[in-house]
Amino acid sequence: MKRALSTKWGCALLALSAATSAHGKEASLPADAFLASLATHCGKAYAGRITANQPASTTPDPFEGKTLVMHVRGCDAPTQEIRVPFHVGDDHSRTWVITRTAGGLRLKHDHRHEDGSPDPVTMYGGDTADAGTAQRQAFPVDAESIAMFEREGLAASVTNTWAMELTPAKTFVYELSRPNGRLFRVEFDLTTPVALPPAPWGADDED
Repeated sequence: MKRALSTKWGCALLALSAATSAHGKEASLPADAFLASLATHCGKAYAGRITANQPASTTPDPFEGKTLVMHVRGCDAPTQEIRVPFHVGDDHSRTWVITRTAGGLRLKHDHRHEDGSPDPVTMYGGDTADAGTAQRQAFPVDAESIAMFEREGLAASVTNTWAMELTPAKTFVYELSRPNGRLFRVEFDLTTPVALPPAPWGADDED
């Protein structure tokens, strides 16, 4: 119970700190508004569906036909960071990590094996290149991620841009796109919370 109360207070503080500036005035930066809006969902999980996945894959797709659930699970007020595990069926390896930076927001993908150890391809992503809006933030791939993709033989990923969209009290969207026409989008229904999924791999139940 103590841990649950602490998490709720952390989420409330995060939303408050993201919505106000250092001078106590209402912040106008889209990054703050986006993060504060996401923080209002702390502790809740939502079901999703694929709305775009092109071009069609010639190999079995790991997302098609699976139950998709996002869980706004970890909210850290001091660092303004939110962790959102993305569960794909029985695969609990993925967590989105959204962090407030001096210039905007950063998105990283924390990938783990079932034993909790890091996947060779993990903590990739990028920082926002512009202000974005309170409803949409885009994250072009950063140099560190490009180097990792090249090292791991994932040349197609070096042009990745990820994006997140949040329509308050309605939908949350995760998107991956590339200039060559690759587009992957998952839309989550924020109107109806679902049962909480298990902890993501690499995190205990009290995180």
